[in-house]
Amino acid sequence: MEYFMVILIFLLKIWGIQHYVYKHNKIKIMKKAFVILLIIPLLFSCHRKGGEHVTTPVTAGLSREKFDTTVQGKKVSLYTLRNKNGMEVNITNYGGRIVSVMAPGKNGQWADVVLGFDNIHDYMTIKNNFGALIGRYANRIGGARFELNGKVYNLEKNDGNNQLHGGSHGFHTKVWEAKQVSDSVLQLHYLSPDMEANYPGNLDVHVTYTLTGKNELVINYKATTDKTTIVNLTNHAYFNLKGAGEGTILDHVLMIPADYFTPVDSGLIPTGILEPVEGTPLDFRQPTPIGKRINDNFEQLKLAHGYDQNWVLKTKANDSIILAARLTEPVSGRMLEVYTNEPGLQCYTGNFLDGTIKGKYGKVYLRRGAICLETQHFPDSPNKPQFPSVVLKPGEVYHSVCIYKFGIEK
Repeated sequence: MEYFMVILIFLLKIWGIQHYVYKHNKIKIMKKAFVILLIIPLLFSCHRKGGEHVTTPVTAGLSREKFDTTVQGKKVSLYTLRNKNGMEVNITNYGGRIVSVMAPGKNGQWADVVLGFDNIHDYMTIKNNFGALIGRYANRIGGARFELNGKVYNLEKNDGNNQLHGGSHGFHTKVWEAKQVSDSVLQLHYLSPDMEANYPGNLDVHVTYTLTGKNELVINYKATTDKTTIVNLTNHAYFNLKGAGEGTILDHVLMIPADYFTPVDSGLIPTGILEPVEGTPLDFRQPTPIGKRINDNFEQLKLAHGYDQNWVLKTKANDSIILAARLTEPVSGRMLEVYTNEPGLQCYTGNFLDGTIKGKYGKVYLRRGAICLETQHFPDSPNKPQFPSVVLKPGEVYHSVCIYKFGIEK
């Protein structure tokens, strides 16, 4: 109480009220302090910057000290992006991971809507892809091999007989060079050396995270190579619009404007054909609760233990950006729209989360406790010449865009 009174007197002096004396006028001080305490929240709730209304950011409660360390001889830290609407996104350069996204809901309710950890140690010691940048090749490559210019490249098998997400030492385990150029922009860079994980070419990768005034988290990928190679990059954020660790996503309503998907075999490798979604549980052209058909007696659902399929988007070859998915959570009203220039969207419903992982805020991550909406090229494209090409040649620039736009359903 004494400490509290001293702070109040200091505030009173700032306001030019020096004639109050602490020992003899406690009542007067308290009356004046009450007025100040009413005013202070109004002062700090918002301010004006350059004449523009700016809302005080809502913090995810993360500690940068729990991320500040050295890994692979490089500095690792936590970087915070904010916009004028109060949104906050935290990213670590270990794996280029999205650690938290504070998103608005109805009645001014905010929540962290991505799964993850509050410290770097858990990211490094608990097997996960939470929020990570994935490469060199996102998704699966059948037989963990591909042929390029007459040469066969054999890869690590880390998913049965296949390779998944670039192998166990993919981009999600690398320390990226980081440069925060403004309050809302973070630039990451990684040079993947020739034959790293047995992929050819020095692949020079630049990823920029931008949090816009429209509540969009824009992920812009660019890459060049000095040898012909393959590349397919994505982000593996796990979303729960109720809040990370707040139950399952089975009540979330999903819309994917795609007429076709790529069916898979027992190893979850595409067969090479496109099948229509019509008449199947994969038809999300109309908004549908995720849990409505997830347990249907349908072979593709059985093989993946739920949704873990690639939808064929209606993107065009001119690099235009289209809507790939819309996800809403009825109670909070939170909405996530996904936009991309990529031909495919992998939708994964956390089928292998099992309640053994404890994440931020001590929350347990249940089976189907999140959904991933990964913009990318099709799985096993290097071995499926009928699929859009993933080959990158010297002199060419790989360019991919993913936009996660957050809002509130009207």
